[in-house]
Amino acid sequence: MYQRFFGLRELPFELTPNPKFLFLTPRHNEALSNLQYGVSSAKSLTVLVGEAGTGKTTLLRAVLESEENNRVQWVYLNNPLLTREDFVRTLAKRFALGPEAGRSKSAFVDGLERALAERRKRGETTVLVVDEAQSLSYELLEEIRLLANIETSTEKLLVVILAGQPEFAERLNEPGLRQLKQRVALRCEISPFQIAETAAYIGSRIRTAGGAAQLFTREAVMAIHEHARGIPRTINVICDNSLLGAFALGRPHVDREIVLEVVRDFDFRVAEAGDRRAVQQPAPVAVPTPAPPEREEADNVTQVTPARPVRPRRFAFFGAARS
Repeated sequence: MYQRFFGLRELPFELTPNPKFLFLTPRHNEALSNLQYGVSSAKSLTVLVGEAGTGKTTLLRAVLESEENNRVQWVYLNNPLLTREDFVRTLAKRFALGPEAGRSKSAFVDGLERALAERRKRGETTVLVVDEAQSLSYELLEEIRLLANIETSTEKLLVVILAGQPEFAERLNEPGLRQLKQRVALRCEISPFQIAETAAYIGSRIRTAGGAAQLFTREAVMAIHEHARGIPRTINVICDNSLLGAFALGRPHVDREIVLEVVRDFDFRVAEAGDRRAVQQPAPVAVPTPAPPEREEADNVTQVTPARPVRPRRFAFFGAARS
C-alpha cells in the first residue's frame, strides 16, 4: 500500500521468516554457525533457545535452505500440541514412509530407519526440526530422544534440532529429562537487540526492500527500540504500521509521534524493571549524533533549506548498518 510512496520494491517488515531479510548480530551469527555445523556434521541433537520473536525460525530456514545444504532433506514441525499417535502419523506422512507407517509405531520406526539409511547411502542428510519445543509434552520429548538415537556404529542417521523459548532450557534441567539433556551435542542462544542493533536492523530491511534507509528519524528508532524491547518481530509490527501511518499523513519519514501512536494502538508497554523479558543491555550504548547535512555523504544527505523548518535528524547508524 505504501511501497510506491516510499520507493520500495517490496514490503520490508513482513512477519514471514524470509531468509532474504536475515540480519545477524554477533549472537545470531554464532547461533547460525552452530546450526550449520550441527547439520553438516550430523550431530544428533542441537538446541536453539531464544525469546519469542527473536528470529529462531528465520535462522533455521536460512541454514536449511542454503546452497551448502542442497543435499539435506528436512521436516519442519511447528505444532507441539500433538498426541503421541498424531506425532507418529504426522512424521510418517512428512517423511513419506507410506500409509502403513502411520498406523503402527513399530512400522513407523522400521520404515524410518530404512529410509534414513538409504538417504545416507546417497550422501543425503535428514533433519527433523521441532519448533516451540517448550510446549512439548514429556511423552513427545521421549519420542524425540528415541528418534535421535537412530544410528549406525559410526554415525547418527537423523539430525534433530529443537528450537524453543527460554522455558525450554529450564525444562531440560528437570530430572525427568536428564537423558534428553545428556544427548544435546550443541546448544546456542539468541537474545533481543540492543539499541544500535535495532537501528541497523531497521536500515538493513529497508535497503533490502529497495528503499532509502533514512525513513525513520533518530528519535523514532529510539522509541521503537524502547517499546519493542529489542524483539525483531515486534519491531517489524511497529515499523510496518508506522510507515502506513506516515503514508496516510503524507509524510516522507516516520517520526517519534507516529511511532508512539502505533505503540498506543497496539498497547506495547515499556519493559518494567525486573521483567525477565526486558531487553538486556549490559552497558549503555552511545547513539552518535548525525553530522550536519552539508558534511554528509552525497547519497546520505537530507536537504534542509533556511525557508523551511528543520526536520528531526536522521539516525546515524543507517549509513553503516550491516546487511
